[in-house]
Amino acid sequence: MAQLPFGYEIEDGVATITLDRPDRLNALTFEVYRRLTDILYRARFAKEIKAVVITGKGRGFCGGGDVIDIIGQLLKRSSREVLEFTRMTGELIENIRRLDRPVIAAINGTAAGAGAVIALACDLRVMAENAKIHFLFPKVGLTGADMGAAWLLPRVVGLGRATEWLMLGDGIDAKTAHQSGLVTRLAPPAEVLDDALALARRLADGPTMAHGMTKRLLNGELSMDFSTAIESEAVAQALLLQANDHRRFYEAFTKGEEPTFEGD
Repeated sequence: MAQLPFGYEIEDGVATITLDRPDRLNALTFEVYRRLTDILYRARFAKEIKAVVITGKGRGFCGGGDVIDIIGQLLKRSSREVLEFTRMTGELIENIRRLDRPVIAAINGTAAGAGAVIALACDLRVMAENAKIHFLFPKVGLTGADMGAAWLLPRVVGLGRATEWLMLGDGIDAKTAHQSGLVTRLAPPAEVLDDALALARRLADGPTMAHGMTKRLLNGELSMDFSTAIESEAVAQALLLQANDHRRFYEAFTKGEEPTFEGD
């Protein structure tokens, strides 16, 4: 694999992606967007990956698109080229949501703009007690409905909160983010990544096929009527009841042991 513009390592089933432009609050460039989008797509087919953690180096998680390297350049491009870019940013978020492994954001510092949406798209979020999240698009003259934010955020925190945050663009402190359900856990700044990795390893050691099915149903049932959702869950559970991991649970239970799941 060619040199990546961010850190990427896999250990004990957990892939850790570390955005690595600390002098620019890990702001995204065209290359980072493209390579991050591609690496998350390929993770779908990597059997060794059972969970993913996304974090940033230094004092920021991700400051969004780089003002000089992206925004300044987009102002010089044609409408078609700008649309190609915005579709790519949406592809990044879609790849996070379509990855059938748990994805955890370790929000070690400021998450703004696109960085806020990347964190939002993750399944779970661990946030530093001194960090902030900014859906700041209206502050720069852009729609708050960007990269899927207007679809995702109301489903996490409700329409009222989402409307406030996506229209006003004000910073959301860690306490508010946690109380609203936007963030799963809070941690001291020095412990954010360790807490996120511990959570990822717990999930990676679990029934990853079952986790993937749960994520697919959580995504799919948002647009289903109740009867369709009930039937989808019945079919999914029938498949999992016949899967090897469920059999491993049963065999371990009858022996008074803890099951060892293998993800099939």
